[in-house]
Amino acid sequence: MAPEIASKSVKLNADLPLDSGQVLSGVEIAYETYGELAADKSNAILICHALTGDQYVASDHPITGKPGWWERLVGPGKVIDTDRFHVICANVIGSCMGSTGPASLAEDGHPYGMRFPVITIRDMVRGLVGLLDGLGIEKLHTVIGGSMGGMQALSLAANWPERAERVLVIASSARHSAQNIAFHEVGRQAIMADRYWNGGDYYASDASPDNGLAVARMAAHITYLSEEGLTERFGRNLQDRDTKSFGFDADFQVESYLRYQGSGFTQRFDANSYLYITRAMDYFDLAEEHGGTLANAFAGTSARFCLISFDSDWLYPTAESRHVVHALNAAGAKVSFVELCAPHGHDSFLLEHEQLDRVMRGFLDG
Repeated sequence: MAPEIASKSVKLNADLPLDSGQVLSGVEIAYETYGELAADKSNAILICHALTGDQYVASDHPITGKPGWWERLVGPGKVIDTDRFHVICANVIGSCMGSTGPASLAEDGHPYGMRFPVITIRDMVRGLVGLLDGLGIEKLHTVIGGSMGGMQALSLAANWPERAERVLVIASSARHSAQNIAFHEVGRQAIMADRYWNGGDYYASDASPDNGLAVARMAAHITYLSEEGLTERFGRNLQDRDTKSFGFDADFQVESYLRYQGSGFTQRFDANSYLYITRAMDYFDLAEEHGGTLANAFAGTSARFCLISFDSDWLYPTAESRHVVHALNAAGAKVSFVELCAPHGHDSFLLEHEQLDRVMRGFLDG
């Protein structure tokens, strides 16, 4: 069974309609908040997490004990200043940190497993909007997201344009490329090929598809990095040995690093959730949702937008951000854009970066 997660939670007042035509009942949204909500509720910021993220953006993770994934940016006096702002971060539906997902109990008292309906990014945002409704927050000061979180921010801006004054999108895209879909499919097949996956019905078993999930994480993690960053950090250095083993142990430091990433990931994430969330990302195509023209998605918007990309990010390269910026320009939206120089690839949005901090602070203060 999924671990019990100590987090705030809201049960949505109504059933959640999904893009697939199915409906989810009794949806729970787990979330965390930081900072006080103003009396007029004008200072709320919603932070949307990435694929393997969660609601613990600025507090210790209850399973791993590690600091929040954006703790360096969120807090008193920080870029996202909780002395000024009321910050909300929620676990998306389909995930495994307290919100309704494949590991949750269905109406028959057993985990959904693969009976859980396929979801989309827009479905995730429907859940977030339901959370905001439950909290009585009609309009956000800003919605912020990096990677998959950026997709959610764009989806909110396009489909619920009245809900946010500002939209900050970092290292993201308005649709998934064929290359990204391909990498996700490798990960999904690794999970489904694991002998313990059992068609997604493993929650009552002593064994989970950890090997498959670890391989999926290893493959995905490569896409989060850059060749320059990998070379600088690891090169061809051997791991805890002076000579090659002429075997298949982790001879190289980079091999050991990826194995560590894979094994650690299985301690905090559910394999079925990985299947569902990657599929949601692959289905994401904001232009397709709006008649095939991306500018249509932002027609009439009054929100201010800021898009940020990184020159070493080959997962969501700068061209993807420019595509969104051009669409926003065509729609007459107020938008700013910057490409930042960083050696660490896609993960640059999670790492210390002075220029990123400066741009974000300026946008939030403007």
